[in-house]
Amino acid sequence: MASSIDKRLDELGITLPPPGAPGGNYVPFVVVGDLAFMAGQVAREAGKMKYTGKLGKDLSIEDGQQAARLCAVNLLAQLKVACGGDLDRVERCVRLGGFVNSPLDFYDHPKVVNGASDLMVEVFGERGQHARTAVGVSALPMDSAVEVEAVFQLKR
Repeated sequence: MASSIDKRLDELGITLPPPGAPGGNYVPFVVVGDLAFMAGQVAREAGKMKYTGKLGKDLSIEDGQQAARLCAVNLLAQLKVACGGDLDRVERCVRLGGFVNSPLDFYDHPKVVNGASDLMVEVFGERGQHARTAVGVSALPMDSAVEVEAVFQLKR
């Protein structure tokens, strides 16, 4: 039987992709007590980078928001594994961190990371509201436009 979060994802037209393998010597998540610490996810779709380059130079803010949303979808795919396949175990999104590939004179990082934050609220409702950091960086893996990491509280 599908969980209520699976039904919500269906309503939003979101199909979670198969979780990607780590790109190095790390694991995609670590669960400690009731917290799931999620490794950063990039803007990859169907095994390929979808959004690459620098925000404000190569990509618009709207492109960046879509990249952040895609990162959040990839986070949810990993989170589903961390929850043993049941996203209804998510008590809340505690913290979200967004890294925006941008030139020195770009200052709209929060607007970009809203793409990920908005998705968490769309999926989890009030439980998706979180503390957040949005920062600019000079480069990201595979020239991804955005990378998003998160911490979730899980029901035991």
